[in-house]
Amino acid sequence: MIKINQKLIDVSQINHENLSYEKTKILELMGKYNKIYEYETIEQLEFELSVRLQIIQAAVLLNNSGVQFATYSTSTCNENYWKLEKNGAFVLKPNVLPQTAIEDIFLNGSKYAFECATAMVIIFYKAVLESMNKEQFNRLFSGLYLYNWVYDQDLNLRTHEGTDFLPGDCVYFKNPEHDPKTSQWQGENAIILDENLYYGHGIGITTSQIIINFLNTKRKKNSNKSAYLTNHITRLNFDYLSPFRLKIFRESPLIYQQFSNLIISKIGSKTYFL
Repeated sequence: MIKINQKLIDVSQINHENLSYEKTKILELMGKYNKIYEYETIEQLEFELSVRLQIIQAAVLLNNSGVQFATYSTSTCNENYWKLEKNGAFVLKPNVLPQTAIEDIFLNGSKYAFECATAMVIIFYKAVLESMNKEQFNRLFSGLYLYNWVYDQDLNLRTHEGTDFLPGDCVYFKNPEHDPKTSQWQGENAIILDENLYYGHGIGITTSQIIINFLNTKRKKNSNKSAYLTNHITRLNFDYLSPFRLKIFRESPLIYQQFSNLIISKIGSKTYFL
């Protein structure tokens, strides 16, 4: 369910003529879930939809970038921009812009190798970079440190247990009886791209069943517990990031023309927000 300015919105009655197919699909999913997605303004909702599409695009770009999967001990990076720590962390070098260093991962992927949690954080950083003014991004994330689920407080990721899976969310596949010799496959973080389509670093873009099948090949001998998709969901705090959004998001006609002042008008079976 969606609530804007303390009003519940019936998604099925919203005119979607100016919305892309991808945004419409996300809206429809929001409308089906019992969870209430609450926004103060329609601009906040549109910003979330736009950033979710940027997350999806960043995941696809990372998949195609040439980056490799690696354990922490075998991680690599472009040391023109990052200092590689002994624990496998990437630390932004002095006088390097965060924007430049994040973009380099996607431009020169063959110089990078890291595990799946770091990949998820990189995807979120890339999506945020494409959704806000570059100067603001460089100011907010001046001390970039890439390692596991370590991230800048201004990235503001939120995790909850639930089944309200949406494109642009990060989910977790758990492998409860993984082989202790390959602990890197104790599970797989993955970005939801579409209905039953995921990006998992080291596995690629595929379905949930193929991810589960792959993890099952990494179980210890004589195990009988299959890997499975958990209810662990990680997503950006879109409301927190919304004030930093690009001007294009503030002026975009995709939803704003329909909802600008939240004056509700019904014409036939359609609901308009004028």
